[in-house]
Amino acid sequence: MGLVPFDRKFFTGTEKFTRIGEGSIGGKAQGLFNIRGEIEKVGNQSRPEIETDIPTLTVIATDYFDLFMEQNDLYELALSEMRDDQLARAFQKADLPAQLVGDLRALISQVHTPLAIRSSSMLEDAMFEPFASVYKTKMIPNNHLDTDTRFKKLVEAIKYIYASTFFRDAKKYIQITKHSTADEKMAVIIQEVVGKRHKDRFYPHISGVARSHNFYPTGLAKPEDGVVDLALGLGKMVVDEGVAWTYSPEYPQANPPYNSIGELLKLSQSEFWGIYMGEPFMYDPIKEVEFMRKYDLQVAEEDGSLAHIASTYKPQDDKIVIGIWERGPRLLDFAPILKLNDIPLNTLIKTLLESCEDALDCLVEVEFAVTLDQRRGTPARFGFLQVRPMVVSTDIIEVRPEELVGKSVLVASESALGNGAIDTIQDVIYVKPEKFDVKHTQSIAKELERMNHQLVESKDPYVLIGFGRWGSSDPSGGIPVNFAQISGAKVIVEATLPDMNFMLSQGSHFFHNITSFQVFYISLGHWEKYRIDWEWLNKQKIVSDTEFLRHVKLSSPLRIKIDGQTSRGVIHHE
Repeated sequence: MGLVPFDRKFFTGTEKFTRIGEGSIGGKAQGLFNIRGEIEKVGNQSRPEIETDIPTLTVIATDYFDLFMEQNDLYELALSEMRDDQLARAFQKADLPAQLVGDLRALISQVHTPLAIRSSSMLEDAMFEPFASVYKTKMIPNNHLDTDTRFKKLVEAIKYIYASTFFRDAKKYIQITKHSTADEKMAVIIQEVVGKRHKDRFYPHISGVARSHNFYPTGLAKPEDGVVDLALGLGKMVVDEGVAWTYSPEYPQANPPYNSIGELLKLSQSEFWGIYMGEPFMYDPIKEVEFMRKYDLQVAEEDGSLAHIASTYKPQDDKIVIGIWERGPRLLDFAPILKLNDIPLNTLIKTLLESCEDALDCLVEVEFAVTLDQRRGTPARFGFLQVRPMVVSTDIIEVRPEELVGKSVLVASESALGNGAIDTIQDVIYVKPEKFDVKHTQSIAKELERMNHQLVESKDPYVLIGFGRWGSSDPSGGIPVNFAQISGAKVIVEATLPDMNFMLSQGSHFFHNITSFQVFYISLGHWEKYRIDWEWLNKQKIVSDTEFLRHVKLSSPLRIKIDGQTSRGVIHHE
């Protein structure tokens, strides 16, 4: 059965998944529609403690995008080199098609709770072109008493999503694929936000990403066991900032590896994102987080949101105890759920992963949000937000321990992502160790973007070596690049420093794009026995030398191997 038309009823209608228009509904919406039956089946079969569904949504199809662009004569501007902010303002001045306005007005007149206005482009969530986080999502509080004001904010958000189709990073990302920007069309999802209101903020108790394949298994976990990232608040903390509690669904009681309790506390989530329900501090319709705010964990405790997801550190005993009944620093380890099984969330996640894999016939990644009963934990609600295919190589590649040492080793690690071998790369871009400082990470990103552009133009793939987490949204935690800025890199190396440590989050959109384009990723901790051979690198022929970066050209190709079963990776030079 096809997707039914929107009947000008949102929460009160018989259908919770509808469309406005006759064109395509885009990859993200289509993925949800294809899996809808499986989600409903799991929801019907699951225990009554957790209600499982796809949150109510309607999709504005791409025919309205075409009308909007043509009626406002926007294509010339959109395909130009205009800055993102200028382009977004031009889109805000344009008018939505008159045929669309009536349905939007009817929708907003009856809905007074927060809405997520999400992209669903034609190209999103394809197998090798996932476009994760390339386009925008705008959360609106939608709680103003005046219908006209709520309608205005909805229209502004839709225009912002339309504009993001042509933002600079999106254009660069499309260049990596076989498509052109002119091919792209945008559908827009209008969806209820899963969460609860606490005074002037609205957020879910849990947001998460679950993946069928674990690229960095630890302990007893195997790659095929999968991996889950959980965080408090809106999912931006996981998918954009990469801060989450990571565990294997086969071993939910096992903690991630850490050297001390102090390190675990330092690396765990200390802030969360919510939708701000008060008057905005500043009117800014072209800012993605216009209505979003970051809050401290203490705020969540005052809201009563930590009871079922946190533990407490007891300094006098130097130990962590489950729950928040003791005084002390809080740790978001979701132990009441994962270790005491107060709520059968992990069982549900495993079931959903299996169902999605069977339905799509591939490994998958899913995003979700969960709300809990404040006092008892249950009944809970599990909102299924997105499903994407995962790309995992099945090539049999073996890297033996003895291959990780020797004079010809440039980089070696036992924490490598990917699976395969490359012997065609002769270019290396690396951050100069003596010049690296967290206060310069944004400048490094700008320099790297220019070098990347040159190598992409010349069709020369390269190895990229740097410090901290690549793609970090926090400049103090790594170099804040997006995938388009390093699109020519086929192997990425990240090294930690004593004062810059982190846990790699597999739930981030940056990470998803890396794996989907089958880029090798090598992580090297400062405490490990393996080192980067800087001395050899510094002797190579310099092509470009900037304040923070150096591009060298090698006389012969590197030999790169990643063993996906053991997570061993090595780069050999002549």
